[in-house]
Formats: sequence, C-alpha cells, structure tokens
Amino acid sequence: MKTNRAEFDSLVNTAWNQPFSGWDFSYLQGRIQEEPLSWDYRQLAQAEIGRRRSMLDMDTGGGELLAGLGPLPPHTCATEDYPPNIPIAAARLAPLGVKVYQTVPPDGLPFTDQTFDLVFNRHGSFSASEVRRVLQPGGCFITQQVGGRDHYRINEIFEDPTGFPYAFWTLENALGKLEQAGLKVVQTRQEFPRMAFLDIGALVYYLKVISWQVEDFSPTRYADRLWKIHTDIQTTGAFESRQHRFLIVCEREK
Repeated sequence: MKTNRAEFDSLVNTAWNQPFSGWDFSYLQGRIQEEPLSWDYRQLAQAEIGRRRSMLDMDTGGGELLAGLGPLPPHTCATEDYPPNIPIAAARLAPLGVKVYQTVPPDGLPFTDQTFDLVFNRHGSFSASEVRRVLQPGGCFITQQVGGRDHYRINEIFEDPTGFPYAFWTLENALGKLEQAGLKVVQTRQEFPRMAFLDIGALVYYLKVISWQVEDFSPTRYADRLWKIHTDIQTTGAFESRQHRFLIVCEREK
C-alpha cells in the first residue's frame, strides 16, 4: 500500500496541536483499541462507596471518574497536583459537594489523621505512610497503578539506548511500601494488556499527553521513526504495544 506523506503530516500536526485538559482522552475514541483488564476498577470503587461514610480520591485529574461514581459518601474530598486540572475538577465536583485540594509532591496530604474510611488512587503517585495516616481503622485503600514496564516497546523504538526511569515501579515494590507502612494487603492483580494505535496521530497525541513516556518527544525530533511507524500501520492496520497495570486493595487494621 502506498503511503501518503500529506496524510501523515496532517495526522501528526493535528494531533500535536490538539488541546488537552482534565484527564479526558475522548480525542482518541475509535483510534485506539485496548484489551480490557480482568478487573473493573470502577466497579470495585462503586461497591466500596456504598459501605462508607467518608472518602478521598487522590489525583482526581479533572474529576471525571469520581463524578461518575455517585451517590458519594457524605464526606468526600479529592486531591490533584497538576495546577491546570484544579479548576476543571473543582467545577465538575463542586455540585456534588466535593472539595478539591491542591497537593504539591512530596508534601503530605492536607488532612488530619484518620479522616477517611476509604481512599482511592487510580494511576497517581502516593505515599504509603500518608495513606495509612489519613485512613481510619478498618478503612480501605484501593489503587490501580501504571507499572514500570508500561509501553516498553514505545521506548525501545524512540530511545537509543533505551532509558526507563520508572522500571522500579512494580507490584512487588508497591506491596513492600504498603506493608512497611502497616497496611494489610487483601487483594492484588497484575496484567499486561495489549493496546493498539490505529493511526499515527493517535500515537503522537498519546505521547504528547503522557509526556513522561518519552521525555524529549516531539514530532520534529522523531520524524523518521514516526514515518516508519506510519508506514507499518498502513500495512498491518495498527501499532501495538503492551500496557502494565496492577491493582492493590489493602486495609488499615482496627
């Protein structure tokens, strides 16, 4: 199949200049395919919410996930450390009675001891000792994390030699920190689901948003490698990589 340079340029430039706000990936709808995980984080969160009176959503992004989990416990708070997301999350969550607190890593959480009986964290960093501190006895912590092998194939293609500063972040590493902090682990899962980018613009947009994946990424810097991936997509229909996800559910014992 003959590749079209004008189509390539249009896809790349449009994606690179596409605005991004909150944690909204709707621009990629229909342009990526993700193999589902065997667990459903949203379902796990929703099941716990009904049993709790207070909860914290750490690194809420634009509040998209939390806003869809209602009815929320009477005392619900959220934190976010990326400044542009703060007004977006606040506007979305204020009608639900949720206050959004800005955090500044590595500072601690801005709450007193034993404030919450449920803490969520989806794809955000966390201090195990701080999570335990703000949890009430009998409280539950649920986190889904992006593991250190996430999209390693992308880094192999774009980096020479491959540098992967987050390789240390594994299920075992996270478990060690949580157990050391005094939390009891009750459930763990880990998987490497397939993700397929159906056009080069989808990959460019992803690397623009997930800026830490390839830290010096730009379409100009990597034009030749992007063109090679584009021609491969024209032939095979997709560029495939593997995500790395793990789930941990733990409790602060009474």
